[in-house]
Amino acid sequence: MNTQSELGDFLRNRRATLQPEEVGLQSHGVRRRVPGLRREELALLAGVSVTHYTRLEQGQSTNVSDAVLDAIAIALRLTEDETAHLRDLARPTRTRRPAPARADNAGTTIRQLLAAMPDVPAVVLNRRNDVLAWNPLGHALLAAHLDADSPDRSARRPNLTRLLFLDEETRRLYPHWDDEARTALAALRLVAGRYPDDRPLAELIGQLTMKSAEFTTLWSRHPVRGCVSGTKHLQHPLVGRMELAFETMQLAGGNGQRMLAYSAEPGTASEAALRLLASSLGPDQATRTFEDVSSHGSHGSALDS
Repeated sequence: MNTQSELGDFLRNRRATLQPEEVGLQSHGVRRRVPGLRREELALLAGVSVTHYTRLEQGQSTNVSDAVLDAIAIALRLTEDETAHLRDLARPTRTRRPAPARADNAGTTIRQLLAAMPDVPAVVLNRRNDVLAWNPLGHALLAAHLDADSPDRSARRPNLTRLLFLDEETRRLYPHWDDEARTALAALRLVAGRYPDDRPLAELIGQLTMKSAEFTTLWSRHPVRGCVSGTKHLQHPLVGRMELAFETMQLAGGNGQRMLAYSAEPGTASEAALRLLASSLGPDQATRTFEDVSSHGSHGSALDS
């Protein structure tokens, strides 16, 4: 990813969303040729020189200070996530994270944990939202139309963001698809800023840009927002409508792997639906999960071979 062009796009996008009146500036009735704030107006609000800000927006300033970035973030009314994204783009050599030396795989301990949670839908993801592992209920909830062992095969490994935009079965799973898509893309944009040298991530973004006009439109707006917990509204093909809480837990190792787990409020129709989905799996599913853990053992997944 070209962080210089991304930085310019991000700053121009955020300038365009602010009107002079919103930040206490007077337009004096003069017709404006561009939407939002001009560069000189933003520089004035941030207390930096127009030349300094222009160089930053053009990707020509490589040693910008925290104080300047914070001042610009305040002037643009950026959120905490957006401010972190600004820093990632403005100083990629400082914030660049090294890529893992090997392909992502869910470890044996994590697979054992998934197997020990038969009543909790759970999946293990990497930072790109590739599914590294899931338990039977997680598979049944999110992607029952895919093979259960697909996370263990590099050529067939599901990616939740790709499924959301390009897979019709997944699209039908979310009755509020527009909201889901905006949230997923905003989180992907945040990760892309943190890991500009992640080639598979860049390939994912390129594929989605080419194949989904909706993704391209949303991406051009440069949304940035992390999403670690909240509520999902699902229309499951087997058990119907569900409202589930979700929590994302970062896993040890520092490589961006995390576990995504879902739950329903006790006593609700959603809890009954989730139990019905679990009962539809049959007792052999849990056994198969433990067998899968054993077969991976200390050798990792099929991706290691």
